[in-house]
Amino acid sequence: MPRLYESRKRILVTGGAGFLGSHLIDRLIAQGHEVVCADNLFTGTKRNIEHLHAHPRFEFLRHDVCNALKVEVDEIFNLACPASPVHYQHNPVQTTKTSVLGALNMLGLAKRLKCRIFQASTSEVYGDPAVHPQTEDYWGNVNPIGTRSCYDEGKRCAETLFFDYHRQHGVEIKVARIFNTYGPRMHPRDGRVVSNFITQALNGEDITIYGDGSQTRSFCYMDDLIEGFLRLMESDASVTGPVNLGNPGEFTMLELAQKVLAITGSKSKLIHMPLPSDDPKQRRPDITLARTKLGWEPKIALTEGLARTVEYFSRLD
Repeated sequence: MPRLYESRKRILVTGGAGFLGSHLIDRLIAQGHEVVCADNLFTGTKRNIEHLHAHPRFEFLRHDVCNALKVEVDEIFNLACPASPVHYQHNPVQTTKTSVLGALNMLGLAKRLKCRIFQASTSEVYGDPAVHPQTEDYWGNVNPIGTRSCYDEGKRCAETLFFDYHRQHGVEIKVARIFNTYGPRMHPRDGRVVSNFITQALNGEDITIYGDGSQTRSFCYMDDLIEGFLRLMESDASVTGPVNLGNPGEFTMLELAQKVLAITGSKSKLIHMPLPSDDPKQRRPDITLARTKLGWEPKIALTEGLARTVEYFSRLD
């Protein structure tokens, strides 16, 4: 149900035309809030938000968070950054700048406005983990000079800035570490494993598995993740995070491929390619903190979420 007018907030979502940002905006609009969406459309697309353009409580700003933004809002969700290897490795220097300068600019805005700010961090801060599953107190195993480092280290630095602004300036922060997420509005060619497998299966192409397919990931459907975002943002000020948000169900790449083949009915064959540099061998969140502090855990099983995602991809040109 929409909130009462008295509790309506004006909320800035950076990266709001992206996969997760657009779904977050849908939820905020449904709650009765006003939303300012800022996106430079590097990986986001107007198609994700075109249904909102005529909405009286929605505003779109084409803006790069590497530059300062002057708006008046009550809360900030900072989601701006390419999140798939294909996109963040396309211009690695810009990726690092987006994470670091974007965090600085949004934290400066939050400090001026005295408002709460949410940071979309990532499980990539754990690197190729030597601890499994990953808990928030694990410092990670990250290569600082590899091809993925622009994203991994950029997000790690952004977390540092968030906690330093919190300690030094008293800014209210919320930091979420996002594990693999999937669902409608993913870019079909973003290089992520779910979109890769579905696109290849629907097109009857060979499904590309890197390495022997034994490496594991945990996949969270986007509706569950957005619910985690909202619960974290609305939690007590003492809950700063970082908080792992992801599905603790763990699947090998071979298991994922077989599920996609079963759902699509595709006759695609599985082929193996060399494992990319610094690709983590395993990734699974420990969500004890999210369960305890937020009362949150994912509800949607992988098979159900994949079916919804396949249905979306099948409608794309």
